[in-house]
Formats: sequence, structure tokens, C-alpha cells
Amino acid sequence: MCKYFFKLFILSFFFVGCVVTPPVASQTKIIELSRLLHSLDTNIPQDEAMRLSRDIFHETQKLTKEFELTSPPVFHNFLVNTGIRKKGLCYHWSDALYMYFLQKKYPHFEFHLLGANIGKYFSEHNALVVVSKRGEVLDGVLIDPWRNSGKLYFSKVGEDKKYQWRHREERECLR
Repeated sequence: MCKYFFKLFILSFFFVGCVVTPPVASQTKIIELSRLLHSLDTNIPQDEAMRLSRDIFHETQKLTKEFELTSPPVFHNFLVNTGIRKKGLCYHWSDALYMYFLQKKYPHFEFHLLGANIGKYFSEHNALVVVSKRGEVLDGVLIDPWRNSGKLYFSKVGEDKKYQWRHREERECLR
């Protein structure tokens, strides 16, 4: 039995060294996200959508370093759950982004939390959603940096085929 734990221990140290380098956001991806954010409402100024897009990518890069992210995400979860890493579970990402953007000045946008498979230990997932002011949460833009180990995934909520999202209003009391 001890030899299995020893192998797991050695294997953990091998993977702990596989820290993810924060991805550099390409201008193409920043513009793509900006256009998606602007598409939420034609009254949104393009410069505000661009500023938010840059801010989302910048904050994702910062959190990737802060969480000492490893890949794949499920392995990073193992490291967090065993105490080797302090943060980096999907809800750490969504909560950190949510709290950060609540403090920013984006007059045409709102920020909310989403969840999928809520209550199912191995498959629950959390993310941030950006919505136009007074827009519908499930019509917003999904922001999910956990899914690809710090490489930002974004899409319209309804276009994400991997998860069935629902609004997590009860978690938004973190304000």
C-alpha cells in the first residue's frame, strides 16, 4: 500500500513542475471577444466593449500566475484538493473575476455567476457571464478561463455545447 502512495507522491511532484505559462492574448482574440460583447446590445460603445475585453484577458493572465496553474484543469483540481496548490478550482476563477469586475466601471455591462451540474461533485462547473445592462443572463457572454488551463474560453452562453448553464443568483451575495 505504501509503495502506491509513494508513486503517487513522486508523480505529483513531476506534474507540479508543469506550471502553465500565462497565455499572451492575441489582438485577434481580444477583438473577437470585444465584438461578441458589443453584440449584446448595439447601444454599447465599441470602446467600452474593447476596454472590457482587454481587461478580461489581462485579469485572466494575472490569475493564471496567482493560482500557479498546472494543466490539465482536472489535475490542478487534484493539487488544490490535496493542499499542494491554494487556488484554481473553477469557482475560484469565477469568484475572483466576479469580484474584480464588480469594482470596475463598465456602465453598459453587468456581471453574474453561472453554474452547471450544480451539486454533482465531479462535474459541477462555474463561470462568469457578462450581460448588457438589464439583459438576460442566459443571453450573455460566457467567460471561462478554467476549462483550458488559463487560456480563455468565451462564447455566448447558449452556444456552449459542453454545459447546460443556469444563473447562480444565490452565490452573487459575495458583493
